Amino acid sequence: MQETNGTNENKEITESKQPILTHLLALRKTLVISFGAIAVAFVVVFYLFCTPLMDFITRPIVERGVEIIYTAVSEALVTQFKVSLIAAVVVACPVIFWQIWEFVKPALYPNEKRLFKSLFFLALLLFLMGVLFCYNAVYMLAIDFFLVAGENLATPLLSIDKYVSFLFAFILPFGLVFELPVAIYMMTRVGWVNYAKLKKARKYVVLGIFVLAAVLTPPDIVSQVMLGLPMLLLFEVGVQVSRVVKPRERS
Repeated sequence: MQETNGTNENKEITESKQPILTHLLALRKTLVISFGAIAVAFVVVFYLFCTPLMDFITRPIVERGVEIIYTAVSEALVTQFKVSLIAAVVVACPVIFWQIWEFVKPALYPNEKRLFKSLFFLALLLFLMGVLFCYNAVYMLAIDFFLVAGENLATPLLSIDKYVSFLFAFILPFGLVFELPVAIYMMTRVGWVNYAKLKKARKYVVLGIFVLAAVLTPPDIVSQVMLGLPMLLLFEVGVQVSRVVKPRERS
């Protein structure tokens, strides 16, 4: 009798481990395919498109007559690696997103799958809108401001690594901040926030937004204000979204 009980316990333990092992194998497959896609895209971008990509990135500075230099032996090559890797992640995004979808899909109900798809593509669209808005409407103005502010003080000679780092540090936060309405929608659905709470906390959120803008952007007041103002607008959009969204019913 004891042997039977021991056999049943071992069987239950084995069965409980199988779903965990299945999830780990699925996660490993997702990671391997995603990193493989990034590696392939990196090789293609670096060997075929690195030069035109660097020309595109440095064009705002070059067109304004600013000379770009490098101050370390490996700086130019390392910067090209950095840019190629970021571009490779962008190129590989469809594969990465598809793998994420395949990983989470089995755990979702049919209505949740439709909602996840909609939010997924909406979040991607908002991120791209944030990046494009920043580059075309904000970044160029910021470059002109900085160059005019220093034109009577010194001759600008920009390090390629510092310039690229500044560019991505300026643009990427805008892409992330544009996700704010989606984040508020999800928190409202979960029940963490609602319209009344957001409206009551508005003055604290305004303060927090400008603190966050100061952390996310390069250390200058222009960048912080240019990020803080869209964040305020997006927060207000999120507040109105929470006004019409109902929390998900708990089962």
